[in-house]
Amino acid sequence: MASKSSDQEAVTAGKKTVIRASVSSKKKATATAAALGKRLASVAADRVFSTLHIAVQARIATITLNRPERLNAINDEMPGEIRQAVELANADDRVHVIVLRGAGDAFCAGYDLKHYAEGDPTNVITQPMPWDPMIDYKFMKRNTEDFMSLWRSYKPTIARVHGYAAAGGSDIASCCDFIVMEDKARIGYMPVRVWGCPSPAMWVYRLGAMRAKRMMLTGDLIDGKQAFEWGLATEVAPLAQLDAVVQQLAVRMAGVPKNQLMMNKLVINQAIDAMGLEQTQMFANVFDGITRHSPEGLWFKRYAQTYGFPAAVEWRDSGRPLPEPGPGDFGDAFMDPPAADARSLWSRDVSGKRVAKSAKKDKNKSKKKSARKAAKGG
Repeated sequence: MASKSSDQEAVTAGKKTVIRASVSSKKKATATAAALGKRLASVAADRVFSTLHIAVQARIATITLNRPERLNAINDEMPGEIRQAVELANADDRVHVIVLRGAGDAFCAGYDLKHYAEGDPTNVITQPMPWDPMIDYKFMKRNTEDFMSLWRSYKPTIARVHGYAAAGGSDIASCCDFIVMEDKARIGYMPVRVWGCPSPAMWVYRLGAMRAKRMMLTGDLIDGKQAFEWGLATEVAPLAQLDAVVQQLAVRMAGVPKNQLMMNKLVINQAIDAMGLEQTQMFANVFDGITRHSPEGLWFKRYAQTYGFPAAVEWRDSGRPLPEPGPGDFGDAFMDPPAADARSLWSRDVSGKRVAKSAKKDKNKSKKKSARKAAKGG
């Protein structure tokens, strides 16, 4: 009997120890979470982004690219700020899903070539000859890794695409786990025709070899409906319904525990890694640099600097044969002036939207001014 009594006392004592340990662990976890939440609140409050902003609501973090005056075109700061915002959302215990969107008329119109092609006074994008491929590689690989933070995020990422996800904008979208597109939005990488190779190289992994070649050997843009048919877009919807469709997918995943989301995403990502993603991206980043320093690439930059980015892009996207000057030839034979209104179709589209919006704004201002004048009696 004494032995039995001793066993019971030991069990009771053990239970109390376990309970105390459990309570202590819970208190420690609560304190840690509170400290983390306080730190994140401080970071969020102190961090001022120049190209985007981030907001959290009901388990969903929304990152908004915020250069609408340039159709959210990529500048020097944007890639790094995307990574920082993704890291912030991953560290925030409230967040289960990340949505990436663009302010204004487009998701992202690609690299700001008005700066990089027309300008680039410090030769960041195109170096003076002889050029160092590894300097270029470090620059572009850093941008690629910044965009890939969306792919490697422990929490699922959704690209909400409206207007255009063009060139570098398609890089960003394709690095997200899901692409939800407006039916009339357009996506593609036009610089594969000259002066570019998509550095994240996600096309083949998302579309398969044949359709990836269809995109990368033509530089064509496809709309949301075709992207959905090809399996590039997860969902497609008219612009008026796009937010609701994005929200439905985000909310569905947001109900899943974060560790479940993380584990299952890692399982899928490692399969893509095993297919050679890192090696593919290494080639793509090296080749992207070569495209900007080849005879064709140097001619394109010279043409853009001489006649403006819209004229250079009009030739690039028109379907007319592009110059192939050859080694040592800077393309003097291909420097005839363009037509006065030379501009590519997609550039006309987005420019037309901006002009129409500006005209509408001016008209509204004029109406308000007339109304105020009438109210004052003339």
